[in-house]
Amino acid sequence: MTLLQQFGSFIESSYAANFSPATLHSARRALLDWQGALIAGSDTEAAVKLLKGYQEELGAGQCTIAGSSQKAFSRAAAFLNGTISHIAEFDDIYRDGAYHPACPTISAAFALAESRNDSLNDLLAAIIVGYEVSTRISKVIQPSHYQFFHTTGTVGVFGAAAACAYLLRLNAAQACDAMATAGTFASGLQQAFRSDSMTKPMHPGHAAEVGLNAALLAQAGMTGTPDLLEGDAGFGAALCENPHWDMLFEGLGKGWNIEQITFKNHGCCGHNFPAIDAVSYLLNTHPIDAQNIKEIRVGGYKPTVEVCHYVHPKSPFEAKFSLTYTVSARIILGRVREKAFLQDALSNPQIYAMEEKVKLALDPECASHFPVHRSAKVEIEMVDGTVYAHHQLTRHGDPDEPLTDQELVDKFCELAEPRVGLKQAEKISGELLGGKGLSVRDLAKSWSK
Repeated sequence: MTLLQQFGSFIESSYAANFSPATLHSARRALLDWQGALIAGSDTEAAVKLLKGYQEELGAGQCTIAGSSQKAFSRAAAFLNGTISHIAEFDDIYRDGAYHPACPTISAAFALAESRNDSLNDLLAAIIVGYEVSTRISKVIQPSHYQFFHTTGTVGVFGAAAACAYLLRLNAAQACDAMATAGTFASGLQQAFRSDSMTKPMHPGHAAEVGLNAALLAQAGMTGTPDLLEGDAGFGAALCENPHWDMLFEGLGKGWNIEQITFKNHGCCGHNFPAIDAVSYLLNTHPIDAQNIKEIRVGGYKPTVEVCHYVHPKSPFEAKFSLTYTVSARIILGRVREKAFLQDALSNPQIYAMEEKVKLALDPECASHFPVHRSAKVEIEMVDGTVYAHHQLTRHGDPDEPLTDQELVDKFCELAEPRVGLKQAEKISGELLGGKGLSVRDLAKSWSK
């Protein structure tokens, strides 16, 4: 039996699974967080241009599109919401796989579920299954895969296909076909986010559309290549070095990876987080006056140095991939959320001056622990020679230091309030984390334009 055939059997068997309250609550948290990221991206310049480019696709169908009053068919909705939910850089992370599962997986499943008028419980179960399949694949192909590829665009196709296969109740063979077909369209090059462009968010949008399309085609009888993952010219051979396929099914059925998800506490690239958190720790622990800081030395792992390399960023995109900027913004503004990426902040002379004091270098210890641990070493040297140091072993929001439900709600409300109002934001979060009997269409109405 091939790897995807085993996943197909797993998906079919999951129809009879009884998910624990804790697992379902983790899926609710993921869905709420995805909605926050989606709403936050809905009025951005990139979203406006995206909707303009898809104008001929809008005005028909059953699916809600963030930022638009027009509906769309499910495939277009999966692409559009999958893209929009990744624009603001607030979406969740599976740390061990360097992967953002929500945008491709939930965007595809939500579009399909809304078109079918499925229940919220059906959607939550599909999300759990989609996360399980795709996070497992993302983990065993690292770290070599992430050298060139954007995991959210590549592995995201499997999460989307698996979640949609669950909703469609495909049998094991059909579910295998769906994932196999989706996998051959996996794409997303890292160069897309090493420059200021609008391409990166389209990676998960494409993955969502591909996964949904593959599942619908498998339901119609279209077949895929069963050994697409491990074949001589397959996914593993093409996109990584020495994938650990022998570890792919370790512990399968003993727990659910959706309970091990990182939720972002900052609105930027996650590789900045350990340094931001380390600085926060030092500011909260010691009497540090920003005006008396002489130098800030940051030691990080390889992607932090390579991906978060911008200094004195000129755009919100560059700022989100700038270690020097985000650390400085945390010191001057107090937090790194949406306001940190507005023009007033980008042109703030205090942030600019603080950036001059930030020195980033590769730290061998931090680098050796990636991707299992995202860590940073920070030293803040004061003008009087005092040095405050902290080794941040993880990120606040990671599974070993998770955001509380209240922190997650606070983040959601901060993102949603400017777009839907505080009352509506509180209603959405309350119903989603504690409500019963909601349909997906009811949930979509709460954030539709």
